[in-house]
Amino acid sequence: MAEERAETAGQASDGVVGLEEPKKMTREDWRKKKELEEQRKLGNAPAEVDEEGKDINPHIPQYISSVPWYIDPSKRPTLKHQRPQPEKQKQYSAIGEWYKKGVQEKSIGTKYRKGACENCGALTHKKKDCLERPRKVGAKFTGTDIASDEHQQIQLSLDYDGKRDRWNGYDPEEHMRIVEEYAKVDLAKRTLKAQKLQEELASGKLMDQVNVPFLKRGSETFQSLWQEREHNSEDEDEDKYADDIDMPGQNFDSKRRITVRNLRIREDTAKYLRNLDPNSAYYDPKTRAMRENPYSNTGKNPEEVGYAGDNFVRYTGDTITMAQTQLFAWEAYERGSDVHLQADPTKLELLHKSFKVKKEDFKDQQKESILEKYGGQEHLDAPPRELLLAQTEDYVEYSRHGAVIKGLEKAVACSKYEEDVLINNHTCIWGSYWREGRWGYKCCHSMVKQSYCTGEAGIRTEVSPTFSSQFPNVRTLWPVTTSLTFCVFHCCCWCKCVKLSVTLDQALSAEEQRLKQVAELMKMDERKRPYSSLQEVKEPTEEEMEAFRMKRSRPDDPMASFLGQ
Repeated sequence: MAEERAETAGQASDGVVGLEEPKKMTREDWRKKKELEEQRKLGNAPAEVDEEGKDINPHIPQYISSVPWYIDPSKRPTLKHQRPQPEKQKQYSAIGEWYKKGVQEKSIGTKYRKGACENCGALTHKKKDCLERPRKVGAKFTGTDIASDEHQQIQLSLDYDGKRDRWNGYDPEEHMRIVEEYAKVDLAKRTLKAQKLQEELASGKLMDQVNVPFLKRGSETFQSLWQEREHNSEDEDEDKYADDIDMPGQNFDSKRRITVRNLRIREDTAKYLRNLDPNSAYYDPKTRAMRENPYSNTGKNPEEVGYAGDNFVRYTGDTITMAQTQLFAWEAYERGSDVHLQADPTKLELLHKSFKVKKEDFKDQQKESILEKYGGQEHLDAPPRELLLAQTEDYVEYSRHGAVIKGLEKAVACSKYEEDVLINNHTCIWGSYWREGRWGYKCCHSMVKQSYCTGEAGIRTEVSPTFSSQFPNVRTLWPVTTSLTFCVFHCCCWCKCVKLSVTLDQALSAEEQRLKQVAELMKMDERKRPYSSLQEVKEPTEEEMEAFRMKRSRPDDPMASFLGQ
């Protein structure tokens, strides 16, 4: 069975291909072949020659220059397999060749032909493909009114250019027929208008429009009236369809009769290239619009950049005036005035101007009535703005260091408060000394404003050691001094402060004893506690309340856990 399969495969290969596969080269032959290729690339050996006598470039890659074994069994050096084969090339249709449409010329039949359409009698289609109205009795049975044969639609084989030729199959004679048809319609319109004008002149309807001297020249008068009316009618016809021509992306002007697309000059920078940040203004490629300012996230002034977005242009010029006029038209229509911006623009403009004048007059009358009733005209007579802002025309010339060379130096604005004023024998102003978060006088280190200066004695005896040892909890509010110049007022305040501090120390010690007693009672069993042992019947004093506030526990305090340590 294996021998039969091998014989069958050999017969099939000889019958279909008829070629032998290439034999494997030896190592020595392969080395010689490579050396010869290197010599040819270096120019030391002549290049290979094909069957036509042309040299083969040795630098062509092997996968291009090598001939497949199933194409050329002779193994001759050639590049013919890489060139287009004329016998295998597809034949394309000629340029200008297109599908024929319509009926064939000189193909009108007088009797029914075998194989034709049973309905109309044409040979180019069958009854099921007939596009004519189904007849009650077909042409097959009547033999009359045979339809013409259409052109047979052949399948064209167009090349690359033929498929993309937009004018392929266009007939210029068809356009000329359309032009002639429109010219005939235009001539008919002109004839009808001329006849209508002659009838109006004959009936006397246009006698008011024509002056008496022109009546003597009838032909000239008719010609001038005809030209004027013709010109007006053309403008009406063109302006009539102006709204239909104004399409998105275009601007139509009935006066200039041109259409301008939303394009840009090639030398100008594109909108989407002004700011490459992806988070900047959005650009719509379909309408080529960028409404926002592309430099908004850069901090630049919109008035200084070359392009600030489409919305910036929309809100400049007469756009704001147009919006104000439209708003006025809506408000006037709501109040009963029959005005419209597009229908009656002149009427609306005159009404808007009169409204502005009346509004200004009303404001002036209202202002005068208020001033007449309440007065205050003298406050409105303010000096010029140049004097208020201290702007003058005095010439001043400065050096590079800021010194005045010519002219008077600008006066420094003074404060409304008194400066460098010393009171109560002080040599420094209040606020010249700082200690422990409080301001004072530097000359005596006093922390009391408007106090009497004690000089160096107050600095030396800023804190008394004896007083600090006796009353450690009292804050040093007043400087203790033995100077005879210490005022009686300070002594009185000092005594009050000492008395309050002693009372507060007593209240703090009493509060500590109370807290210890409460802690002991809380540790006891509540059945063994004395009756009403946790209640007080007397009203606490201010010192006791202050001691309670200072000693009470605060659970929300982050340092509460460290108090016991």
